[in-house]
Amino acid sequence: MASLLGTSSSAAAILASTPFSSRSSKSAVFSFFPSSGQSQGRKFYGGIRVPIKKGRSQFHVAISNVATEISPAQEQAQKLAEDSQRPVYPFPAIVGQDEMKLCLLLNVIDPKIGGVMIMGDRGTGKSTTVRSLVDLLPEIKVISGDPFNSDPDDQEVMSAEVRDKLRKGEKLPVSLTKINMVDLPLGATEDRVCGTIDIEKALTEGVKAFEPGLLAKANRGILYVDEVNLLDDHLVDVLLDSAASGWNTVEREGISISHPARFILIGSGNPEEGELRPQLLDRFGMHAQVGTVRDAELRVKIVEERGRFDRNPKEFRESYKGEQEKLQNQISSARSALSSVTIDHDLRVKISKVCAELNVDGLRGDIVTNRAARALAALKGRDKVTVEDIATVIPNCLRHRLRKDPLESIDSGLLVVEKFYEVFG
Repeated sequence: MASLLGTSSSAAAILASTPFSSRSSKSAVFSFFPSSGQSQGRKFYGGIRVPIKKGRSQFHVAISNVATEISPAQEQAQKLAEDSQRPVYPFPAIVGQDEMKLCLLLNVIDPKIGGVMIMGDRGTGKSTTVRSLVDLLPEIKVISGDPFNSDPDDQEVMSAEVRDKLRKGEKLPVSLTKINMVDLPLGATEDRVCGTIDIEKALTEGVKAFEPGLLAKANRGILYVDEVNLLDDHLVDVLLDSAASGWNTVEREGISISHPARFILIGSGNPEEGELRPQLLDRFGMHAQVGTVRDAELRVKIVEERGRFDRNPKEFRESYKGEQEKLQNQISSARSALSSVTIDHDLRVKISKVCAELNVDGLRGDIVTNRAARALAALKGRDKVTVEDIATVIPNCLRHRLRKDPLESIDSGLLVVEKFYEVFG
């Protein structure tokens, strides 16, 4: 498991964890200096009893990251920091771009859809729309002080250390927090993304410290990559691996640490700057195309709304507070009702028939279309998927999976729509 680290050296070295000092300092420090003590053929190293076998100097020890509970003063400081952040453009104020907004909302309702790739012209509000999603994100239950946002009820998104504590019957404090949205900058290093083990500190101070990266922070949240088509290939491979497995593994100098990294991957970019590799495109659950607004009246409205926001962001946000709360409640209700939404067997068969006749590789297209249709039905307040729900989401779920050659452009969705009406009648 992720919490088991094997080390071997001429002198026995055992890792024992020490608590985090605060949420803002999330490095887990592991000491290698043994403490004295021996009992019935067992020695105590750093407070851990380890069986001693003659002629061997290799140990496998379970380590745990212990995080202290956040104090009221720290919570107040965090709230003040949030209040002083740059104001975000409200989601309901975005004019047009209905396809992009729908794809984002469906992913918030059902994160297992697998994210969305947004491609479009320059200056069409791609980044603004994604970042405006922050206000709509619901609250989730997390283990207090855990740097990986572990879910107290789901072991699939729970760190190994938390699982070990729960097996031992320990009661861990639970708190509510908003889903994280983490920005991945293009210039980020692999250590910043994955996390790092400080080997220098091991040599100079005798301790090994693991500093969680952006993937740890994005667990159970959203990882947003602006201009994803310009991202370095080695970071693309890291994202592919974590998105596929739901876990991130950091290995340095014979030490391996793993933690859950299940996130909604949202990317945006301009196709003029280059297309994504088909392997990465397939990892995005949905694909949204954004075009420049051509209607003059609509363009004037967008410019006026943006001008109002720039003049007085707080007043502008207040004017949309009612719509914002209504949409938040709608999303919350849809998330609660999602498990009860059903889709008829014959509709499932027709979805798979469309995928098969379009020669879509793998089954990811079938799965995502089913999930997106159910999420749309839940958003509309229904408990059963209709043909109209499938017709709305299937172009966004399949069109980016039709491209086989990296030099080809992504289909606009016409092929998918034609095949849909052919199969569904």
